[in-house]
Order: sequence, then structure tokens, then C-alpha cells
Amino acid sequence: MDVREFGEFLRSRRDRVRPGEVGLPVGARRRVPGLRRDEVAVLAGASVDYYNQLEQGRGAQPSEQMVAALARALRLTEDERNYLYFLAGRPVPPRHSLSAHVHPGMLDLLERLPGTPAAVITDLHATLVQNRLATALLGPVSEAKGREAGFVHRWFTDPQARARYHPDEHDHQSRVFVADLRAVAARRGGDEEVTGLVGELLSVSAEFADLWARHEVAVRRADRKRLIHPELGVLELDCLSLLSEDGSQRLLWFTAPVGGDAAEKLALLDVLGSQEVTTGDHRVG
Repeated sequence: MDVREFGEFLRSRRDRVRPGEVGLPVGARRRVPGLRRDEVAVLAGASVDYYNQLEQGRGAQPSEQMVAALARALRLTEDERNYLYFLAGRPVPPRHSLSAHVHPGMLDLLERLPGTPAAVITDLHATLVQNRLATALLGPVSEAKGREAGFVHRWFTDPQARARYHPDEHDHQSRVFVADLRAVAARRGGDEEVTGLVGELLSVSAEFADLWARHEVAVRRADRKRLIHPELGVLELDCLSLLSEDGSQRLLWFTAPVGGDAAEKLALLDVLGSQEVTTGDHRVG
């Protein structure tokens, strides 16, 4: 790892990012043109002391996950992100991994949706980043790795993963997940990650095997969901999806349909904030 160059590159990228571009308040008195060190640390989920050490060229080698978090916090382009991995002495992660590059434009859209739950996920429904209201609605991002990080995997292997969905919706959601997975398999050309996932699910889930045999194919772009929140009860929400240019990532956001009480419940959710919910797995894809 080139600790000196790593720190200098972080500092140069920090200086060009304006607070308003990452959802931070723009104060009248700021001593630096870009972000402060403590602001980058918070955005990346790192301690201020550790981030200070990185910029000063004396911190321990950051993990791949930390490099990815720093790249997102600093709104790096894909080329800049790859260079940051090079300086950190870490391999560039695969395009579909949990450390995959999230396009700055997609992050910008996420920041512009503070009043509605929103998240960026992979095409296998693993959450890469989500906003405060999404955390309040869905719970914290899963710490699972590999296949288990994808919600489509957990949907068919862990009954608790369905706890947030109204029971009447389980059959529909299963069918939609499988049709979407077929579309992903076609787009990726049957790569090892997808074929391995499909093979495992065929062997462990009779429900998945039955649905897979139907050969239904449909990219999931919009849906209406009835989610069960432990404090607010049932929320009927529209879930919309914006796909990245290559289809590998999606920006999801939830809105209240006209009529009903969903809008009022989303307002209450905003009051609840991002307090942690500990009853089960709360990822939604």
C-alpha cells in the first residue's frame, strides 16, 4: 500500500466535494472549500481518528469494504475508485460484489430522495447503500456475505426473510423474484455467480424449483408491496426501480399510493428515524 499517495488522493478528492452534493447542510462559515475530514468519516462509516490517520499517511491498510465506502462518500468515478483500490493495495472487486462501484449519479439521486425510503441494490437484491428512511422501514443493511447477502437467496432459504411481507403476498413475490432472476441470468450470459445461485436454490427449495420450471422472465421495474412494520403496522407502498445502464444495479424508492393511510405512516416513519429494528431480517428487494 502506498500510504502517502493514498492519503494525498483522499485529500484531493475531499476538497472538490461540496456539502450540498452529499446531503450535508451548507453552513455560512466553512474553513475548507470541500468536505471536512469528520464529514467524510461519517459518510464512510469510519471513525474520525482512523480517517485522519489515512489522510496523514499513517493508517492501517483499509479493507475492500472501507475503500468502497470511501469511494462512495467522495463520489469517485469508476476510474478514480479503481485507482483508490490500487493505492490501497487491494484488488478491484467484481462488478456485482457488495463492494461494487455505485455510480455517483445514482448516489446523487439517492441523496435527492430524503423524504422517501430509497436504496441502491445489486441485480441479485443485495443492498449496497440506503438512506435513513429506508433503514427505518427495512432495518439496517444485512451483514451477510456472498450469496447470502442477496435478498433473493434469503427469500427462498430463510423463512424469517419474509417476515416484513404480508402473508397474502408471499406467492406473488416468489414468482416475481424468480422471473427477475431469469432475466438477470440472460443478461449476464449465465455467469458463475448466477448459475451457482440458481443451482443451490434448485437443490434446497421445492418452491423455487417449481417456479423456475415455468420459465417466466420479467425484469422487476415496479411493484406494489404490503410491508409489515413492527410499530406502524401494514404499509401499502409502491416500489419503483431505476436500473443502471448495464442493469447491474437498481435504485429503489417507495412512495404512498393515492388514498389510504400510507402517506401518514411514511410521515410517522420519518419521525421514528433510523432507530434499529431487531425483529428478523428486513431487506426488501
